[in-house]
Amino acid sequence: MENYIVSARKYRPDTFESVVAQKSLTTTLKNAIHTGKLAHAYLFCGPRGVGKTTCARIFAKTINCEHPTANGEPCNSCESCKSFNQQRSFSIYELDAASNNSVDDIRALNEQVRIPPQVGKYKVYIIDEVHMLSQAAFNAFLKTLEEPPAHAIFILATTEKHKIIPTILSRCQIYDFSRIESNDIIAHLKSIADREGITSEYDALRIIAQKSDGCMRDALSLFDQMTSFTQGNLTYDKVIGSLNILDYDYYFRFTEQILAAQTSQLLLLFNEILNKGFEGNIVISGLASHFRDLLVASDPATHPLLECGEELRKRYIEQATKCPPKFLFRAIKLCNDCDAGYRSSRNKRLLVELTIIQLSQITSDSGEEASGQRPARLKPIFKAPAQQAQQAPAPVQEVKAETLPSPVNNAAEPQATATAETPAQQKPLQPVVISGRPEALKRNVESSKAPFGGMFSRTHTIAGRGATTATAQQSADSSSAPTANDKKRTPLTQESLSQKWFEYALQLPVNEHALADRMKIITPEIQSESSFVIKVDNQHVSELFAKEAKSIAAYISNAVGCGNIEMKIEQNTQQVQRRIYNRTEQFKLLTEKNPALEKLRKHLNLDFA
Repeated sequence: MENYIVSARKYRPDTFESVVAQKSLTTTLKNAIHTGKLAHAYLFCGPRGVGKTTCARIFAKTINCEHPTANGEPCNSCESCKSFNQQRSFSIYELDAASNNSVDDIRALNEQVRIPPQVGKYKVYIIDEVHMLSQAAFNAFLKTLEEPPAHAIFILATTEKHKIIPTILSRCQIYDFSRIESNDIIAHLKSIADREGITSEYDALRIIAQKSDGCMRDALSLFDQMTSFTQGNLTYDKVIGSLNILDYDYYFRFTEQILAAQTSQLLLLFNEILNKGFEGNIVISGLASHFRDLLVASDPATHPLLECGEELRKRYIEQATKCPPKFLFRAIKLCNDCDAGYRSSRNKRLLVELTIIQLSQITSDSGEEASGQRPARLKPIFKAPAQQAQQAPAPVQEVKAETLPSPVNNAAEPQATATAETPAQQKPLQPVVISGRPEALKRNVESSKAPFGGMFSRTHTIAGRGATTATAQQSADSSSAPTANDKKRTPLTQESLSQKWFEYALQLPVNEHALADRMKIITPEIQSESSFVIKVDNQHVSELFAKEAKSIAAYISNAVGCGNIEMKIEQNTQQVQRRIYNRTEQFKLLTEKNPALEKLRKHLNLDFA
């Protein structure tokens, strides 16, 4: 049976031209070889599986090649290239720093560096995962890396550049490798499938590329796995079934039901997905990616950013026309917040269901909510019964003006009826103006209004006077909210003052908690029938109450009903004198409070040192 070689090893690039998606870096390396401007140390850093070690090997083989091509590639025919390809070269060393990270390993490496190469011009040392070296190993490597022999070149490779000490970084030329895009991975997998005689669908390769997350080695491993599972026939349905990936049809269904605000159907669809073995975070992250693709599809200029087939692209563009951008912004924000809090949530299913409910409540015309400024308020999910929905308040019947009989006066006075006064002769009712905090006086002002003000209108005929015509609102206001001159004054008591003072403190908003806390510990005192005084400790508190004095006084005046009350503030000017006491004075003060201390001192025959 022929030995099987995985695709990641079988199709590993052996020339700069065959390296996938690192064109700028390979071009720089080829130019350095062509011009002979080689540094003594290089650092290749980037994510896993993007070609760092592969480029290091190609670079090491090329600089020792005896007959390089015109475009800077190795010839693969000279003795140096053959020995490297057969893994028997004594000029190229590979060291895994993950398992050889001690000081002794680096010291052995430093000893080998002194020996010149047997074949080729350079001795190349490739140290993989260099960030795993210990601090002592880094320090031992510094001197050799700073002043190596002319025939030594070091190529360091790492996935975590931030763990390498700055003194090492400053001695290397740094090359940052980027993640491989999905289109490049798909094209590479397609070329391998054609060589191996494997039939493949574009969407199946796209799923493999997305699952690999920019890592070519992972993509090739998944490709081999799916080839074995499908027996050389890669289809979309088989790939998503094997890799446990949620089908994009679910996301299109989700979006349609969200736009239609079908909350119940959304919860049932989510339950169906959970029953298939998918986790909630897979659903919510997939929804976020789907909304991102819809946002990209909404603008023709960003259509190239859609990584999908032509038929799926048309489907995205069609659904994007139904989704306003504000809706997509808000939906992406909700999904992202849910995904961020999924790991720390105790009830993960409830978190996702709440996010789905919020998504179903987003409407295209709610500008403030859909723009992402604040979370949308939840609306009723299920419809109310038809009987309750049809209920409406009974219409108020209008009562026409009527003429009431005049009251019977004293027999000594002649009974007479006067004509109604003209509007110009009537005295308009003066409204009660109460200064102070609107929110504090809202309850008192509303309670002073008549219960049915403004609903009825009557004409009164009063014996001995001219008839006065007034609306019910005016009569209600004049009867239930009299002016300050007509209201009967109520004497101010200490009990009513303290009660209303405390009520004012309780109704203050949260952002004025400092004033509220001060009012709760201060007791106002009556100074006269029309004034009260509070005593404060310092200037800051005095200024704090001075800003609110009018509002507090107006509130208490209106609540107690004793006319205009003046609030006065007195600041204590007594200053506490402080001094430092010596031990004798301290003991004297203590004995004044507790004479037994002096008896104890005499009994034990103690004295101060």
